[in-house]
Amino acid sequence: MNFKGKNVLLRAITESDQKLLLQWANDPDIWPMLGTWHFPVTEKDQKIWFENISANSLNQRFAVEAPNVGLIGTANLVEINWKDRNAFHGMMLGPVDIRGKGYGKDTIMAVMRYAFEELGLQRLDGSMIEYNKASLAVYCQKCGWKEEGVQRKWYFRKNKFWDKIIVGVTREDYFDLIKTNHYWDG
Repeated sequence: MNFKGKNVLLRAITESDQKLLLQWANDPDIWPMLGTWHFPVTEKDQKIWFENISANSLNQRFAVEAPNVGLIGTANLVEINWKDRNAFHGMMLGPVDIRGKGYGKDTIMAVMRYAFEELGLQRLDGSMIEYNKASLAVYCQKCGWKEEGVQRKWYFRKNKFWDKIIVGVTREDYFDLIKTNHYWDG
């Protein structure tokens, strides 16, 4: 299933995406900004990862595509808890030159729209490393997420321990945001 933001399309990850995803997976400038630990990835590892992506109802991963640009990143809804109606959301934008152009905000808004308006979820959770100020700003200042806590000294990056910032957004937060900012109007 594809779904759209105002400027991005979220779609299934395809075989043709693998070369670029492998490049980003091996980009040491991207690694420190992500919440999971990364090791160099081989083409074989990338192929195994791709082959293990499924239409699993608990973990959904999407390619993020921008018109006239192509693949710019990935987004997900994982650990979907259908009983309590919540999920964890994360996003990675690859090329440095596309950052700061609204694609991140649009991706988050599209994921929230899908999660709250199509799947009927009640809340989304996320987290980021404390020095990722750009992510904190887009989630909390532009997309209505709230900082809900800190796990001290959670990540080890750049030979130092860093805090994990816990963020979340509820269905009500999302609908209040779009009522105020009219994001989907026109």
